[in-house]
Amino acid sequence: QVKVVESGGGLVQAGGSLRLSCQSFGLPFDDYALAWFRRAPGKEREEVSCISFTGRNTHYDESVKGRFTVSRDNDKNALYLQMNNLKPEDTAMYYCAAVTRSECKTTLRGLHVMSPWGQGTQVTVSS
Repeated sequence: QVKVVESGGGLVQAGGSLRLSCQSFGLPFDDYALAWFRRAPGKEREEVSCISFTGRNTHYDESVKGRFTVSRDNDKNALYLQMNNLKPEDTAMYYCAAVTRSECKTTLRGLHVMSPWGQGTQVTVSS
């Protein structure tokens, strides 16, 4: 059964850090570009960051640029998101996804999700 499992969320104060992890089961991440999404209460799911198939290209939403860093470890079939200087507006459920291999070369937008959605991991930032 193909699935992705996100972990690493929690409750932190503004200015704090968290490192999210995503593990894939039954889906080899090295065949895909990868991405992080988030859904805040009352809002639609939005793209946060992506990393290309080769790992050479990364893209971020303007709201997290300079604070978040995405990375991947194909040997471990894993995706990570280091989040620093967290803000209350970062509060959301965070999800990872495999996206089309050719995507995330020039833009974060228009990604086509190729993996099932996981349960997500909740990030809550208090002011």
